[in-house]
Amino acid sequence: MSFKERISELVDSKSHEFICINDKIWEFAEIRFQEHESAKLQMEVLKKEGFEVKKGLSGIDTAFFGSFGEGYPVIGILGEFDALSELSQKADMAVREPIVEGGNGHGCGHHTLGASSLASAVALKDYMKENNLKGTIRYYGCPAEESGGGKTFMVRDGYFKDVDVALTWHPSSSNCVLESGFLANVKVLFDFKGISAHAAASPELGRSALDAVELMNIGVNFLREHMIDEARIHYAITDAGGNSPNVVQHKAQVFYTIRALKSPQVQELFMRVKDIAKGAALMTGTEVTTRVVGGYSDYLANDTLSRIMAIHAKEVVNEIDYTDDELAYAEKFKNTLGVELKSMEKIMNLDKEAMKKPIMKGLLPPPKKLLGSSDVGDVSWVVPMAQFMGNCYALGTPAHSWQMVAQGKSSITHKGMIAAAKIMALTAAEVFQNPAVIDKIKEDHLENLDGNEYICPIADDVIPNQI
Repeated sequence: MSFKERISELVDSKSHEFICINDKIWEFAEIRFQEHESAKLQMEVLKKEGFEVKKGLSGIDTAFFGSFGEGYPVIGILGEFDALSELSQKADMAVREPIVEGGNGHGCGHHTLGASSLASAVALKDYMKENNLKGTIRYYGCPAEESGGGKTFMVRDGYFKDVDVALTWHPSSSNCVLESGFLANVKVLFDFKGISAHAAASPELGRSALDAVELMNIGVNFLREHMIDEARIHYAITDAGGNSPNVVQHKAQVFYTIRALKSPQVQELFMRVKDIAKGAALMTGTEVTTRVVGGYSDYLANDTLSRIMAIHAKEVVNEIDYTDDELAYAEKFKNTLGVELKSMEKIMNLDKEAMKKPIMKGLLPPPKKLLGSSDVGDVSWVVPMAQFMGNCYALGTPAHSWQMVAQGKSSITHKGMIAAAKIMALTAAEVFQNPAVIDKIKEDHLENLDGNEYICPIADDVIPNQI
């Protein structure tokens, strides 16, 4: 029996357990830095499977890793498990119907990401034991990918410094191995402090912090004409200063995410946004303080490692079959989509015939542009890395949508997560059994860096969960 067949058997032998984990984490639906039940469940599995668990990384209760084996090479497999707020949705319902109004939901598939990565690590551990392979497999439980940057804190604090190769994946509605990309970003809170006053009796005594926030936002909107096309700036007013219109608001807060292709471009744009905030404070007679609470670097794909992953990905995804019921299920959800399908067609460069299908099959070329952001990027700057996007949903299902939440426990999702587990385990097993390839992987990594050093986008004094 080939190692490919044996790895596949090992994943399949415990697939039911990890499908149950997927469904349980979907039900927990815990948002950033609050994934206590999700983390506890995974750590219990790791301990049962013989991994040595270390938790509380970077002062984050829900950040952990489990290690099995010892020595070189150290291969890290990354998992996530945080949900999104206000995306509660009943499973398998093709209409918007929250379980809890205003509740949380897994609108980015991180419950599946974590369960599959955990399954991959366990299968690889079983294969290492069977074949007496030397080396270390390490599963990283990474919290708060959504706006928290859990991995960035973990990279900053040195938890990846001894890792030789890292692998991960992300649920999607297509299959591909990603090239370099993603936008670097910085996440910043701007707190304005003014003077409260009665808005009718003595407005001249007041200095409105809310006015300052609004003026800042206007200034940033004028900035958009004068930045590179690939840059993005988003904001949310997180504190409007109160609910009384007849009181001059003495405090207000706005939360900004600033994105660009590379970290230095983000920093340059951030300085300009800071100047606009200072100007808004000056115009309104208020004070402003700036707090960087998170940040992500751009993603560097390792060519050699990605090619190995792509070979295994093509083999595995081509073996996936969907039943008539699954195709009808996917069609039901695809029919709820509108402009999202146009976005899918553009990003993946699909033809009209491909867009007619309810589920995308086979391995596609990677998208030319990755305009989202992920803290996976920070890991890729310090460890050679490859990442796979795996089909778990109806074609065109957008991330951060109720449709993605609704499909999160379907048999299509289950098939996708088991396939992803096999792809990562096969990739890791090949590296374990061919140590010489690691030298080439590390050469590629140095070429990717091109003489640049990793600069963490968050300072040493920034602590997690300030938002």
